[in-house]
Amino acid sequence: MDCKTIVTIKKGEGRALKSGGLWIYDNEIDKINGEYKNGDLVYVHDFDEYYLGCGFINTNSKITIRMMSRVKGQAVDLEFLRNRVKAAWDYRKATVDTSSCRVIFGEADFLPGLVVDKFSDVLVVQSLALGIDRMKKDIIDLLREALLEDGITIRGVYERSDAKVRENEGMERIKGFLGDPFDTKVEIIENGVKYMVDVAEGQKTGFFLDQKYNRAAIGRICKGAKVLDCFTHTGSFALNAGICGAKEVLGVDASELGVEQARENAILNQLEGTVKFLCADVFDLLPELEAKGEKFDVIILDPPAFTKSRNSVKNAIKGYREINLRAMKLIKDGGYLATCSCSHFMTPDLFSETIGQAAKNVRKRIRQVEYRTQSPDHPILWAADESYYLKFFIFQVINEK
Repeated sequence: MDCKTIVTIKKGEGRALKSGGLWIYDNEIDKINGEYKNGDLVYVHDFDEYYLGCGFINTNSKITIRMMSRVKGQAVDLEFLRNRVKAAWDYRKATVDTSSCRVIFGEADFLPGLVVDKFSDVLVVQSLALGIDRMKKDIIDLLREALLEDGITIRGVYERSDAKVRENEGMERIKGFLGDPFDTKVEIIENGVKYMVDVAEGQKTGFFLDQKYNRAAIGRICKGAKVLDCFTHTGSFALNAGICGAKEVLGVDASELGVEQARENAILNQLEGTVKFLCADVFDLLPELEAKGEKFDVIILDPPAFTKSRNSVKNAIKGYREINLRAMKLIKDGGYLATCSCSHFMTPDLFSETIGQAAKNVRKRIRQVEYRTQSPDHPILWAADESYYLKFFIFQVINEK
């Protein structure tokens, strides 16, 4: 892993890098001296030859260099990776319930482009950058080693590197076992709720761990309530509402597979009498419920990212405004709305403004109960703002007085 190539940044560029970020874009590079192959480690110098660090290069990607170290003379070897992995695991042990959690969160753990989720005794790996892809097997071995030191034996590893973003790196989308095959349906317990997670066929790595403590946060407002959980995926918010004593819960998702898994999870928790699921398009369903005169004590909106680029933010704003507006119409006076956005490009200010506009349009007053972000196992690295993406509000919705 020795660096032999020097990449020089243009004068006045590399502002994000110098502020603590880990990415260098193609238009920030002045010249590349030396031979290299994409995925190789390179040294990075400022325009005046000042040493900025080392990272791996890929000229197929607009993010041409992802930094690995800023320490001069630091070897990016097995011991380096062992220290990174140990630091990531030690941080989780100190901050979250580790029975199921994200163990490595890419740039925020200084292992850019790599995500590893732990579901009970199974690891799910997602590799999104060429340089880290070459290191992933070593990193997984080191992670197994670190977990074993704490008495945790991993029975299998599954790769879910099937995200479209890999194509931007000139890489194929792949999925499958890393090592011996095993049963890819894994039972986990989170906040006292049981789930069957399908790591092979579920969305992304199989389950959205980033909402762990946000799901717990709705417990108090759901007791004895009639609850509507929109974009329920495999039923996580709906089941948390049910286990916390909701009177009746309806979870809705457009995915038949997701709804089927949600029903299985309800049975697993003996909640099938209280928590029901419906396969439907939320944008179509909300106006239908309004026309029928339906009212709910609590509505939860956990949609997929409506935008994955700056270019489509305007359309995303319309989508978020529409579902929040429709939901507020369906909430009883004094009821509650839990609403979130998982799009990095929908900034906290923009999301707040959009919800405020929705409330104004339907003549509702909203009182903020709390604001939350992603679970601590998805740490937000300041100066690497791509790691901050989840915004979660709970509001009380009140008719104009």
